Amino acid sequence: MNLIWYFLIVISIIFGIINGTLNDVANAIFSGCELAVKIILTLLGIMTFWLGIMKIAEKSGIVEFISKLLNPLAQKVFPEIPKNSPIIGDVAMNFSANALGLANAATPIGIRAIKGMQELNKDKDSASNSMCTLLAMNTAGFQLIPATVIAILAANGSANPTEIIIPTLIVTSIAFISALIIANLFQRIFPPQKDSEAINAD
Repeated sequence: MNLIWYFLIVISIIFGIINGTLNDVANAIFSGCELAVKIILTLLGIMTFWLGIMKIAEKSGIVEFISKLLNPLAQKVFPEIPKNSPIIGDVAMNFSANALGLANAATPIGIRAIKGMQELNKDKDSASNSMCTLLAMNTAGFQLIPATVIAILAANGSANPTEIIIPTLIVTSIAFISALIIANLFQRIFPPQKDSEAINAD
């Protein structure tokens, strides 16, 4: 990625020299840097706020409460996870972070959930159905409040940055449901292999 950006910058400078628009290129670079800093600061504020909300929810027991509410549904989506397992709490937090548009916050929580699923995984060399389902959920990226997108739109001077909420909700809901259906379908087409002990026994 660094090489790609370096290539783009060098090409821009070369074409700026050839076309006599080097000043425009320089101005674009500086204005772009200024805008990038502005967007970063805006995102930093929103990310800090929602991460704080997530931490409060975790400390106050709200996440645990949500986990209990989601447990019956999670048992159907993740049948390999034992009932009342702390992994369900991680899945709930991961889903909540994604729903709030906080992909950066959802990532470490999702990794923790995957690690817990790996401990339950009988075949350590292959991803379990639960791991694949969680990955599909994260890839679909259901968003109730796309906080990051709203922050970027606000930083770029959008008159109504929240108008993205309804279209995002519709699109991500369709993607989320489709991901779960496809993941379940593939689990039926490609059933789990024998566990590692059975493989070694053979």
